Amino acid sequence: MKKLVINPKAKAIIFDLDGTLADTMPAHYLAWRETGLKYGVEFPEDLFYKWAGIPTYKIIGMLNEMFGSSMDPVLVDEEKEHAFLKHIDTIKPIQNVFELALSYHQKIPMSIGTGGIPEIVDKTLKAIDASHLFSIIVTAKDVKNHKPSPDTFLLCAERMGIAPEFCHVFEDGNPGIEAAKAAGMFVTDIRLFQ
Repeated sequence: MKKLVINPKAKAIIFDLDGTLADTMPAHYLAWRETGLKYGVEFPEDLFYKWAGIPTYKIIGMLNEMFGSSMDPVLVDEEKEHAFLKHIDTIKPIQNVFELALSYHQKIPMSIGTGGIPEIVDKTLKAIDASHLFSIIVTAKDVKNHKPSPDTFLLCAERMGIAPEFCHVFEDGNPGIEAAKAAGMFVTDIRLFQ
């Protein structure tokens, strides 16, 4: 893995969580497969990665539209997150991103900007021993408009007290990269450093 650096003009860092700081994507995909198959929906893996960063309940609506299914967003969201928790022990940190976070801990403001829900985010951070690194966490429940809207990252900047143009976002999903650019922030696609 290549070493990550922040832009020299950056005064704060925002990390996406799933697939960026924590290698949760395989566990999330297993949970989606298990849940979707109960409803006769086989979520294509390439599409799953393309939709990285979009909240679960929104993905359910998108899948319903795509496959003509009628999955209940609230019920299936709960089932999928419960299935994910069965795999929580398999989650590891993404080493170069985790090392970057450790190196800047208590040196500059840092936050998490994720499409996840608070309960899962908390358990994921505990699983990779990163809870102590972040006091500012913005989840899907904190904003109305999710990635690719810039709202998640703009709220992170506001809570850190740093202007958006001085924030550096680390992301692994196209919607999140679009969101960071729309917010006027520096952005690094960590997929290029794996």
